[in-house]
Amino acid sequence: MTRWEGLPVCVAGLGVSGRAAARALAGRGARVTIVDGGDDEARRGHAAELEARGVAVRLGDGETLPEGTDLVVTSPGWRPDVPLLAAAAGAGIEIIGEVELAWRLRPRDAAPWLAITGTDGKTTVVRMLASMLTAAGHRALAVGNVGTPIVEAVADPYDVLAVELSSYQLHWSSGLAPYAATVLNIAPDHLDWHGSMEAYTAAKGKIFAPSTIAVRNDDDPAAAALAAPAERAAGFTLGVPAPGQIGVVEELLVDRAFTADPAREAAELAALDDVRPFAPHNVANALAAAGLARAFGVPPEAVREGLRSFVPDPHRIQHVADIGGVAYVNDSKATQPHAAAASLAAYEPIVWIAGGLLKGLDVDDLVASCAPRLRGAVLMGRDRRRIAEALARHAPDVPVVDVPDTDTGAMDRVVTEAAALARPGDTVLLAPVGASFDMFANYPARGDAFIAAVRRLAPDPEPRARP
Repeated sequence: MTRWEGLPVCVAGLGVSGRAAARALAGRGARVTIVDGGDDEARRGHAAELEARGVAVRLGDGETLPEGTDLVVTSPGWRPDVPLLAAAAGAGIEIIGEVELAWRLRPRDAAPWLAITGTDGKTTVVRMLASMLTAAGHRALAVGNVGTPIVEAVADPYDVLAVELSSYQLHWSSGLAPYAATVLNIAPDHLDWHGSMEAYTAAKGKIFAPSTIAVRNDDDPAAAALAAPAERAAGFTLGVPAPGQIGVVEELLVDRAFTADPAREAAELAALDDVRPFAPHNVANALAAAGLARAFGVPPEAVREGLRSFVPDPHRIQHVADIGGVAYVNDSKATQPHAAAASLAAYEPIVWIAGGLLKGLDVDDLVASCAPRLRGAVLMGRDRRRIAEALARHAPDVPVVDVPDTDTGAMDRVVTEAAALARPGDTVLLAPVGASFDMFANYPARGDAFIAAVRRLAPDPEPRARP
């Protein structure tokens, strides 16, 4: 048990989680110094609020470790090799993140955690799970990478928390023991931060403690292997479930893991039509959420009601419009190959809008797998030529339009070119496979630009002559 009174703590970063951590620590009597390399009006406003609570704030210097520090609480975006964290590690000072801090601060009767990580689908699953828990009558909240900082949520009397955890947050955690947890999938991402695929995967695996009920993705061997430390486990699969699994039987989601006699009994949880938006990877998301809910004792009818009342977040396989017999779908959140592959697998035939910052990730396997589905491709953004080269190798007969523009009207030109390639029955799909920061503030801004451009289309765009 940590004694917080008088403990000299450095909080690294003045973001949402850093400010929440500083407030929580100051409220327990710790001597808190929060540091941040920036110094602008917004930061100075946050600094004034914290200083009124007794927190020392140092702006404009995020590199120097405050003298006398006994514990560092870092914001998740800070890489382990930044000077302040490297200095703390070199001095043998413990470094934790806001998630680990929340775990240590939670009261004895704290709400159990149902935790979710993975390369893709985390936010969707945590919101589906919160909807199921609420439908079952629990006072539940989705926290972590979404909404309320965890360090604030643990102080409130919830029945259960649905917790989204990133690889960054898990890297700085050591004592977590969620009641139940899942790793949705594993694919290359954030390798620049973690340094290797092995380190990234190991961070994800820290979500499981021996006491945790592991909800295992049996369709993803790398993710499933991480559940090995857990003493109790159940699997989920898009196939027909065996005893000990949740899966799909014809048009139904079915539980053969959390019934009284899984060898003989199956519980009908929901229909495929209850999963919105419908796509194979979103069915997998629903199965993962259902597995966590069932592990916590949620009855089948609440799983179904939770799915039916779930409202998907925007920019995730979001149907925007049907124009001239062509569907326009916004999946701006598909910012790396694994996410884009799931999106591309949901439609056929496709005019693919792609591009952005690939962050060093390879797209050859993605392009090779989706090539038979492509009617055409429209490419934008800094790394569009790498996608064009992969298309030339694996889909040489697919027409490709290069849009080099980066001004505010670029998305209009992209959508107009895509509409010209599309035929009735096609889907124009924004699944960029790259990050947005070369052209947009973030992926929602890119998605919003796509939506606006689609809505400005003529009702019936004339098809361009095709080769």
